[in-house]
Amino acid sequence: MTKTATKSNVTLVTIALFVATFMAAIEGTIVSTAMPTIVGDLRGVSLMNWVFSIFLLTNAIATPIYGKLADSIGRKPMFIGGILIFVFGSVMSGLSHSMVVLIFWRAVQGVGAGSIMPISNTIIADIYPLEKRAQVLGLNSSAWGIASVIAPLLGGFIVDHLSWHWIFFINLPIGLIVMVMVQIFLHEDKHHSTTKMDIAGTTWLTMMLLAVMYAFQLVGQDPINWQIVAVCFLVTVIATVMFIRTERLAADPLIPMELFDNRTFVVQNIVVFLVSGFLIGYEVYLPDWTQGILGLRASMAGFAVTPSSLMWIVGSFLAGKLLARTSPYRIINLSLFFILVGAIIMVLIPAYTPFVAFLGISMICGTGFGLTVTTSIISVQNEVKPTQIGVATSFNTLCRTLGQTLMISIFGIVMNTTMLRGVRQTEHTSLKMMDKLINPLTANQLSDKILPQLRNILYNSLHNVFVVGLILIIIAYICNLFDRKNKKQRIN
Repeated sequence: MTKTATKSNVTLVTIALFVATFMAAIEGTIVSTAMPTIVGDLRGVSLMNWVFSIFLLTNAIATPIYGKLADSIGRKPMFIGGILIFVFGSVMSGLSHSMVVLIFWRAVQGVGAGSIMPISNTIIADIYPLEKRAQVLGLNSSAWGIASVIAPLLGGFIVDHLSWHWIFFINLPIGLIVMVMVQIFLHEDKHHSTTKMDIAGTTWLTMMLLAVMYAFQLVGQDPINWQIVAVCFLVTVIATVMFIRTERLAADPLIPMELFDNRTFVVQNIVVFLVSGFLIGYEVYLPDWTQGILGLRASMAGFAVTPSSLMWIVGSFLAGKLLARTSPYRIINLSLFFILVGAIIMVLIPAYTPFVAFLGISMICGTGFGLTVTTSIISVQNEVKPTQIGVATSFNTLCRTLGQTLMISIFGIVMNTTMLRGVRQTEHTSLKMMDKLINPLTANQLSDKILPQLRNILYNSLHNVFVVGLILIIIAYICNLFDRKNKKQRIN
C-alpha cells in the first residue's frame, strides 16, 4: 500500500472522486435538456452547438496539461484547482445574459472539467492495489452511465420548477463539498518540481487539438465548409510535427515521447480510442432507434442503455480478477469479443426488434466496455514510471475524449447522408418529417401511410451507423494483435 493510501481516508476520498466525476458527467446531458429554454431566453439558436463544442474543446486541451502538472506539482492541488475553475465557470455560465457570454464561460468550465477524470483515476491508482483498483475505476466510470439516465429527469425538473440558470448553479455546493473532502481526507507527499512547464510543447499540442477538433465539428455541420476544414487539417499536421520535435528536445516534456516506444502503451490507447468511438455512437443512436422506429417515450429510450452502465461495473470487476492472472492482450481480446457480439447483433437485427432485446445487447456491450476501459487505464498506468502515472492516465483520457468527439462527427455524416438519400428516393417524404419521426411527441402528427416508409429510412440510416461502429471494433481487434509479443505478460 502506498504512503498516500496509508495516510488518506480512502473511503471518503473515493466518495469525493465519484461525486466529482458524476458532477462533470451530468453537465453535458443536463445542458442538452435545458438548451431549448436557454435558446429561447438568450436568443442565439445559430450559436447553440458551440455551447457544447467549446466545452469539449477546452476539456480535451486541458486534460494532458493537468496530467503533467499532477505528476510534477501533485494530484491534490491540481484536482482542487480544476474543481475550483469548473465551479467558477459554472456560476458564471448561470449568470450569462447572452449566448456569446455563455459560450465563453462554458470554455472556462471545460478547462476545469479537464482535471476531473484523469486526476480522479490517477488518485485511485495511488490509493488502491491492483485488483481493488479495477473495481473502483469501474464504479467511478459508471457515473457517466448513471448521469445519462438521471440528467434528463433532473434537468427537466430544474427548468420546470426553478430556471435554466440553476443547472449551472447546482455545481457550486457540490463542488465546494468535493474540494473540502479532498482537502481534508486526501494526504500525499509533497511534490518538488525544479523544472519549468513545457510551454512550447503545450502550445503546439493546443494548436493540434484545437485544429483537429474544430475540423471535425465543421465536418458534422451542413453545409460543410471544406476550405476551412482543409486549413484545419493542414494546421493539425504542422502542429503535430512541431509538437513531436519539441517534445524530443524538451528537458521535461509535456508528453514524453519514449512512452510511444512501449507497444502495450500505444496499443491500449488506440484500442480505447476506437472503443470510445463505438461507445458514443451506441449511446447516441440507440435511443433514436427505440424512439423513432419503436415509438417509445424518451424515458424508455434512456433505459435502453442503462444495463450497459450496470454491467460496466461487472466488467471492471472481472478486469481486476483477470489482470492478476493473464495479460492485457488476452483480456482485450475477451472484452472486444463482447463488444463485437453486440455490434454484430446491432447490424443484423430487423427494424422492429422488441425493446427487451436492446436490454440484452446493452448488457453484453456494457460488460465489454467495462473490461476494455478498465484494462486500458490500468495497463498504461503499469507501463510507465510512478512519476509518469498522471501523464499516462491523462493521455488515456484524452484518447477516449478524442475517440468520442471525432467519431460522433463521422457517425453524423453517415446518418445524415443516408437519410438524405432515402428521402430523395422516397416520394412524399422530407427531412422535416424525419425530425418529427425521431421525436415521439411529434411522430403522431405524421400520416399512418407515410410512417412505415420514414421508419425504413431511419432504420437504414441507423444500420449504416452501426456498420461503421462494427468496423471500429474489427480495427481494434487487429490493433490488439500487434501487442501479441506481450500476450503472456501479466501486470504485477
